[in-house]
Amino acid sequence: MTDRTQTPAGHVIEKRNWKFGRDMLPRRWWHGGDPGRTAFYNALSSTFPVGEKFFMAAVRHYRGDVPEALREQIDDFIFQESTHSREHIFFNRQARDAGYDMASSEDRAARTIAWAKRRPPIMQLAATCALEHFTALLANAVLSDPAHLAGADVETQRMWRWHAVEEIEHKAVAYDTWLHAIRNMPRWMSWLLRVLAMLSAAMRFHWVVFRNTRDLLRQDGKNDRATWRALLAFLYDYPGAMRGLARGILFYLRPGFHPWQHDDRALARRALASLTPPLITPLPR
Repeated sequence: MTDRTQTPAGHVIEKRNWKFGRDMLPRRWWHGGDPGRTAFYNALSSTFPVGEKFFMAAVRHYRGDVPEALREQIDDFIFQESTHSREHIFFNRQARDAGYDMASSEDRAARTIAWAKRRPPIMQLAATCALEHFTALLANAVLSDPAHLAGADVETQRMWRWHAVEEIEHKAVAYDTWLHAIRNMPRWMSWLLRVLAMLSAAMRFHWVVFRNTRDLLRQDGKNDRATWRALLAFLYDYPGAMRGLARGILFYLRPGFHPWQHDDRALARRALASLTPPLITPLPR
């Protein structure tokens, strides 16, 4: 590990080859019969396959130069992100089977990632750190209060909770890779790059997810004031999953930030204990 990491000693990132929903019939409004909540989570899922591929590439670029312990965590991070991508590809296919056209949502995410890939590798890594911070914040919110997924189809709820657990487990891998990559850079410069990447990521994340949500609501004939009022209340009123993002962004901007300054491993362990393993493909030996 780098000498500036705050990752707990002995922290383990598990490789779980879990699969969800293979025997489940897709339901259009799977989140408690609510079109707004369903659209938001479908919109979020539409960004994951291309986004996670970008994250893996951004971190893998530095893999050969890092200490052995961090290299192992990068390998575990890539494994987890690859299984997340696989499960969200399947989830997005179920959304199509339920009648949604996901093309515009996936294309918008792909265009944004294509823009990010034109940046230098160090800025791609900085963007990955910022977006991994977002997913860790959302994961913490989803696991902290059952209200976020209340009423959702059971297997779909389990998939999102599993994803959240693993986002917490690997939340510092990209950041520790960043610390190693910028180890010889003046701290004011690395802080400035990190801040610029976060501000750009925050704007683009909100733009993509909410434009995708709008597109999906239009397909349901529900892109109206009442649906949006209910959805925004769900996301931003206490204990809304998006409520903590603004505070989390400010926390991220502090000099000396590290993801494990907020240690939520106990939360992840409790959530994991409630998830009996679904269909599992044995890992190769």
